Amino acid sequence: MSESRQVSESRQQTPVTPGRTPEAYVPAPERAPEDGAPVRDESEEGSGRRRRLEYPPAPEPLPVSVIDNHAHLDFRDGQVAVSVEAALEAAEAVGVAGAICVGYDVASSEFSVTASAAEPRLKAAVALHPNEAPQLTAAGEFDAAFARIAELARQDQVVAVGETGLDYFRTGADGVAAQQESFRRHIALAVELDLAMQIHDRDAHEDVVAVLQDAPELPRSVVFHCYSGDAELARICNAHGWYMSFAGTVTFKNAQHLREALEIADPQLILVETDTPFLTPHPHRGRPNAPYLIPQTMRLMAEVRQTGLDSLCQQVMLNTVQAYGSWT
Repeated sequence: MSESRQVSESRQQTPVTPGRTPEAYVPAPERAPEDGAPVRDESEEGSGRRRRLEYPPAPEPLPVSVIDNHAHLDFRDGQVAVSVEAALEAAEAVGVAGAICVGYDVASSEFSVTASAAEPRLKAAVALHPNEAPQLTAAGEFDAAFARIAELARQDQVVAVGETGLDYFRTGADGVAAQQESFRRHIALAVELDLAMQIHDRDAHEDVVAVLQDAPELPRSVVFHCYSGDAELARICNAHGWYMSFAGTVTFKNAQHLREALEIADPQLILVETDTPFLTPHPHRGRPNAPYLIPQTMRLMAEVRQTGLDSLCQQVMLNTVQAYGSWT
């Protein structure tokens, strides 16, 4: 039996039914997360309330496939350890043809590169998260860590440097200089290797734009991961040709500014992501997230854009290929 037929039959044996949680995400003793992987906090950020740890039911499939352009498949949530293959099979069953597995430190970047080498539906992004930079710099370890990221970025399956950028939510004023220097070095790396760049921008819109505008040269694709800006930032992105990747946050009731940004975003610059296992779309906010939940976000995006779901999916898939290259 050919490998392609084996894969096809394996997927047929594990169907995903809309309205039911995919089997791989249902708790079972043999899938307990005891593999040493990072595990998401069981409390909600900010409120401290305990989250529901059950994965949501699968949505109706998309009419046209898209790519989850930002997922942390090394990160566990709830009570389930889901393999990369199982996660992508559940996603593919609802029209999510693949994902970019994104690194945020050396270990997660190594995971992304290894996982994507074994799984053709997966690509990798590697970087040091902006919150890592001050800690590594203070410990005298930044240069060694960045050198390892640069080495990983040269692997064929890597399509982006990320997630890099600025985060002033958790890092105080004393960490700004280290974050900005790290951001500049990641920009230069993406330019050197002709890779896209995924930006983490939290409470730092003006400085992120300033660093980008001051750079001698920018990567061929600049992507604002989990777009968090308003319409004003969207206009800046439109003017510069920077991609805006919308996550489940665009579905939140208190996120009107994101929907206003989505309304005016250049259609050729719109991407979609989960940021798995975070940012689960409404009405399952706070529960574990996974690539199979992309359709929930895509349907809200089509409503906001007042366009057909199929045409928006086609556009997002085209944009993904333009930003990162072909998935084949």
